Amino acid sequence: MATADQTQHPRLNGLLGTLPDSDLERLAEHLELVPLRLGDMLYEPNTQLQHAYFPTSAIVSLHYVTASGASAEISGVGNDGMVGISLFTGGNTTPSSAMVHTTGYAYRLERSQVKTEFNRHGQLQQILLRYTQALITQVSQTAACNRHHSVEQQLSRWLLLTLDRISSGEFVLTQELVANMLGVRRESVTAAAASLQSMGCISYRRGHISVTNRKMLEQCACECYAVVRKETQRLLGVN
Repeated sequence: MATADQTQHPRLNGLLGTLPDSDLERLAEHLELVPLRLGDMLYEPNTQLQHAYFPTSAIVSLHYVTASGASAEISGVGNDGMVGISLFTGGNTTPSSAMVHTTGYAYRLERSQVKTEFNRHGQLQQILLRYTQALITQVSQTAACNRHHSVEQQLSRWLLLTLDRISSGEFVLTQELVANMLGVRRESVTAAAASLQSMGCISYRRGHISVTNRKMLEQCACECYAVVRKETQRLLGVN
């Protein structure tokens, strides 16, 4: 296991953190700590995945790009999850891609080791299956939210989910990046951010968003955030 940054212990990832000491110790020799930079592409559509990633401080966006070049996030993965579920579900590839949208660290595990550990039928297999169910809930709720709720509600949901995955209340984000995540026009994000700022939910300046009143932001969000959060807590026991 890499030791380049001692503050990034594997247990900072919620899935690895649930493992018994004996399981994590066995897995640790195969885990590699890697820095993930903004914009890094962990995998492209329909390509063979080589590693699974367990973020500790980075956040990865799973998104789909249409033939016209338009894109939208279908789910996000932070310290609550794993990138690369197709490695143990049997598909090996996926039509979506995975791009880093918040710089940080992750532990990666080579694909053959993922399969070996999963096929032990132990605690890791159980937690990965529960995580897959939680991820399906997030994808489904995102689709419903993007279809039925306002950009302001979508932005509130997205900010809250991102906030749950970082240690501070400030994001380094551009309007263009957020627009790509939500699959909406940049001008729509600008208007929604301005509205949330006027209500005192966030403070926004070029490239930075700070959540100043989480409770109010939750009130501005639709029910989709609560549905995803509740199901994740039920399945994975996160706080």
